[in-house]
Amino acid sequence: MATIKADIERGLQLSNPAAALHLSQQASALLKKPYSSSILPFATSENPEQWIEYEQLFLICLRTGDDKAAHLCLDRLTERFGPANERIMGLRGLYQEATAKDASALEAILKEYHKILSGNAVNVPILKRRIALLRSMNKYDDAVSALVDYLEAFPTDAEAWCELADLYQSNAMSAQAIFSLEEALLVTPNSWNVNSPSPPHKRYESVSDFEEQLHARLGEVLYISTTPTDRSISITQTLSRSVKHFLRSLELCDDYVRGLYGLIMTATELIKHIQSRTEQSTDLEVPSVKTLEELKTIAIQKAEKLIQSQQSTTHPLDGLVSLRELVQQK
Repeated sequence: MATIKADIERGLQLSNPAAALHLSQQASALLKKPYSSSILPFATSENPEQWIEYEQLFLICLRTGDDKAAHLCLDRLTERFGPANERIMGLRGLYQEATAKDASALEAILKEYHKILSGNAVNVPILKRRIALLRSMNKYDDAVSALVDYLEAFPTDAEAWCELADLYQSNAMSAQAIFSLEEALLVTPNSWNVNSPSPPHKRYESVSDFEEQLHARLGEVLYISTTPTDRSISITQTLSRSVKHFLRSLELCDDYVRGLYGLIMTATELIKHIQSRTEQSTDLEVPSVKTLEELKTIAIQKAEKLIQSQQSTTHPLDGLVSLRELVQQK
């Protein structure tokens, strides 16, 4: 599993479709090899990391449609840890969801989740799978309700707060989305395990990596909330908060493409709003036009350097293409 381990450590299997396909093509050969499993926890002949790699390979195979190989991975994990292991139960549920033929099959899986939770209400993998399934079935109200209940029991789960924010935002509930993201920011400094592999599609190299994305996301939601349909709050104050969060994301990572894009967009819009007002603002939270122009200039210069180098450690090439188009407009 040496090659797979190296790719897993680079995170390729979750972010790059081509890499995921390459790894899944190795699965059949790998799974044909004999292996030994001991009933003793991590016997001397057993490498604990191999089970992490089996789980990652399971996810890769599901993603690329190799259901047979995914099932073999799941069988080996089940043989090692037992069918009653909560994490194994979550992976089994994920497999059943991925291979479900129709809506009735998904409803049956949902009922099974309810049955499991009636016996153990704090089975976290199943709680998360149930929420994900409700959302995939477009049962948004039920998904929100389930997430709120989950967060009452596990209020320090920053990723769950982000998921709740995304659900709210998808239903045009910006105020609730902003609140949820702010809650995530409050607990992030204490969430040493924020880069937990569950859910598998959200993995971060470090807490700061998660935090920079969280600040940028909050900046985006604040920006979106200033649309003409929402006049309950001051546009200039909201845009000012948005600018601050984009700045914080860039403080954590100065070549963060998403942060640069957001800062240029938000600073431009805030300058327009300030200049369109008839009275001079005395609000200390709102930066001056001069300050905003300087920030915008610095962001554009940084963006141009990134575009010229065609390199960013935080965003794929398509992000740089979008950034170049924005810079050309400014």
